Amino acid sequence: MTAYLNTLGLICSLGRNKHEVARKLFAGDCSGMRVEAGWVPERSLPVAAVHGELAVIPAALNQHNTRNNQLLLEAALQIREDIEHAIQTYGRGRIGIVLGTSTSGIDEASRGIAQYIRNGQFPPGYDYQQQELGAPANFLADWLQLSGPAYVISTACTSSARALLSAQRLLDLGVCDVVLCGGVDSLCKLTLNGFSALDAVSEQRCNPFSINRNGINIGEAAVLFLMSKHLGSSQPIALLGSGASSDAHHISAPEPSGRGALQAMNKALHNAGLAPERINYLNLHGTATQHNDAMESLAVNTLFPAGVPCSSTKPMTGHTLGAAGALEAAFCWLSLSRENTRHALPPQVWDGQPDPQLPALSFVTTADRLEQSATRCLMSNSFAFGGNNVSLIIGDAQ
Repeated sequence: MTAYLNTLGLICSLGRNKHEVARKLFAGDCSGMRVEAGWVPERSLPVAAVHGELAVIPAALNQHNTRNNQLLLEAALQIREDIEHAIQTYGRGRIGIVLGTSTSGIDEASRGIAQYIRNGQFPPGYDYQQQELGAPANFLADWLQLSGPAYVISTACTSSARALLSAQRLLDLGVCDVVLCGGVDSLCKLTLNGFSALDAVSEQRCNPFSINRNGINIGEAAVLFLMSKHLGSSQPIALLGSGASSDAHHISAPEPSGRGALQAMNKALHNAGLAPERINYLNLHGTATQHNDAMESLAVNTLFPAGVPCSSTKPMTGHTLGAAGALEAAFCWLSLSRENTRHALPPQVWDGQPDPQLPALSFVTTADRLEQSATRCLMSNSFAFGGNNVSLIIGDAQ
C-alpha cells in the first residue's frame, strides 16, 4: 500500500518552517551552526541550535513541559489544520503517532536531579515522566486527544527513519488511516558530553568525506509528516520503499565494509521495486567521522558504480540524532515539492578535499538540479550505533 506523505512540519537550525528551511538548505547555508561554550567543560563547540522562544506547552499539559516537546509542538502547529481535517475525516481512534527520539526530556531530568542533589528536592514542575522515551508520543496524543496507537522508537540515529517505516506498517495492516510520524531531539549536555567522551565531536564545522574530517557536530530538530493511505491535495509525495538491517558489528563503530548499510539500501530498492539507476539523489548519513564516511562511501560505490548525485546535509543542521532520519527524509520531500521550482538539491558543503583512500562520490553542488523524470526517486540513509541501518526512498506518488 502506498504511504502518502501529505504534509510536513519541521523546525531545525535552518529555520522554523519548511519554506525557510528549503531556502537555506538549497543555498548550502551553514549560518545555523554556531560555536558555543557551556555544553562541554573547557570546550567551545559548533552546535546547530534553534534560537528564540519556542511554542508554549498549554498549562493543562504542564507535566509534558520539556524543550523536546516544545520543538515537537512547533512542528505540529505548522500542520495543525491538516491534522484537524484528518480527525474530522477518520476519527481520533484511527490516527496513530509514531516518533523517534534519543533525548526525550533527559535535559530536564538531568537538571532536576542536579537540583535534588544540591537541595534535597526537585524543582517545581518536575515530572519523572518527562524523561521517558515515550514522552513525545504521549504529549502529542494528549494535546490532540487522539486514541490510536501512539509510541516512540529509540534506536539512536535511525530512530525517526524507523518511525516512518513503522508508520507505513500501521497503514498496511489497516490499524490506522493516518499516522503522524517523524522525530524530535533537543540539544542537551548529556548528549554532547557523551559524544565528546568518545572523541567524536569536532571543534570545527563538520567536513563529511574530506581527508580532513575529524568528527560530528550536534544539532536539534523536530519533524512531523502526516502519512496517509489517501493522497492529499498538497503534495503528491510518498514513501515508496524502506529497508532496515542490523549487522550488530560493534556497540559504536560501523561495520567497516559497509555490508549492513548496503543490505538496508538493497532492501529499500527491492521494497520499492526499483533498480539503483532509478535513484535521482542520495542523502548520505555522512557524519564526518573517520569510520562512518569510509564505510558509507564503500557501500554507495558498490550499489552505484556509475555514481549517484549525493550529499551530506549535516554541516548545515548538525547531527540531530534521533530526529536525523526524519529530517533528512524531509529534505528529500522538500526537493520533490512543487514549491521547489528551481529543482534544486541539497549541496555538499565541505572543503572539497577528498580522501584518496575512499571511492570518489558524485557530490551535489548548488548549481546542480534534480533530474526531471516521470517518477523521481530520492534515497536517504541513516546509520546508528549497534550496526542499526535504515534506508528510505521518497518519491513522486504513483
